[in-house]
Amino acid sequence: MKTKKRKKSSRMHGKNQGTHGRGARKKAKKSGHKGGIGMAGSGKRGDQKKTLVLKLYGDKYFGKQGITSKGTKRDVRKRINLKEIELHLEKYGKKLKEGYEINLKNYKILGDGEVKNKLIVNCFEVSKAAKEKIEKAGGSVTVKEIKEIVTPKIINPKHERKAQKK
Repeated sequence: MKTKKRKKSSRMHGKNQGTHGRGARKKAKKSGHKGGIGMAGSGKRGDQKKTLVLKLYGDKYFGKQGITSKGTKRDVRKRINLKEIELHLEKYGKKLKEGYEINLKNYKILGDGEVKNKLIVNCFEVSKAAKEKIEKAGGSVTVKEIKEIVTPKIINPKHERKAQKK
């Protein structure tokens, strides 16, 4: 009765064992010629893995994905159209005697849609068309003021000397 079976790799090496179908014996010693595991080798020239990649990830795996530099600031302003505000007046504001008071402090109001009710809007920014439509309906818009930081102009001493010579 056998109690322990040796691994195939240890049985197939040694005297007169040939090449195991790998060509030269030196190719089979380490992991260099065994190929990759999983997603290895699925990069720029990964045509042999294309079906696997498309099945797992879809079409978004290949090609450029639009990475911007770290210095590029992303526009984080939220935007909302007038028609969206008109449809959901109770959601965005409350009813007063003089009209609807709407607080959208982090939003930019865009002018798509019509204004039927009197709106008193507090917002971060507003487009010209939206402002005109709100005021035409008898409402008002107050925009959050952004304080600009004034930085002192740093003058390069080399440029000063050149300006004095002229």
